[in-house]
Amino acid sequence: KKFTIFSVVSILLSGVLVDILPSAAVTDEVLLNAIFGGIVNGVGMTICLKANATTGGTDFVSIFVSERYGIDAWNYIMALNVVILLIAGSLFGWTKAMYSIIFQFSSTQVLHAMYQRYQKETLFVITEWPDEVYQVIKENTNHDATLFKGIGLYLYKTRKMVYSVVSREEARKVIRKIREVDSKAFINV
Repeated sequence: KKFTIFSVVSILLSGVLVDILPSAAVTDEVLLNAIFGGIVNGVGMTICLKANATTGGTDFVSIFVSERYGIDAWNYIMALNVVILLIAGSLFGWTKAMYSIIFQFSSTQVLHAMYQRYQKETLFVITEWPDEVYQVIKENTNHDATLFKGIGLYLYKTRKMVYSVVSREEARKVIRKIREVDSKAFINV
């Protein structure tokens, strides 16, 4: 409910503000407008997504796919938008369609850099305290982990490795907490 309400507010505000706010041309360069417009759009989308809302359009599809399948769907949505723009380009002219593709690309790149909820990272933690490390992972991410036992080849000593996959957003916090539990842990991300 909260997601839907915030999204409706975002879409309504966007529509109203586009009509109310005066437009100020910074440059007449279409390429610069496409690139920097995409950057501004990507920042705006990220702010909405971090507030648990969307700006409408294909964002809804991306959020649905990402939530449903636990994947980062933004590149797929960009590809869908590119197909739509190519169809529009064949009907209405290629120049504007190509600038729109540049806009979509720059917007998606900013979104990828700033909104990392669905991007995954793999943690390999070699530790003397695997149970404590596992508890940190479970409590902070609600993800599970796998324990591997092996032999460290430098000293030929038995070693324990905890393996888990977490979101990129969670990784920094988990690594900090693991360091609190085992300051000598070797962590590979």
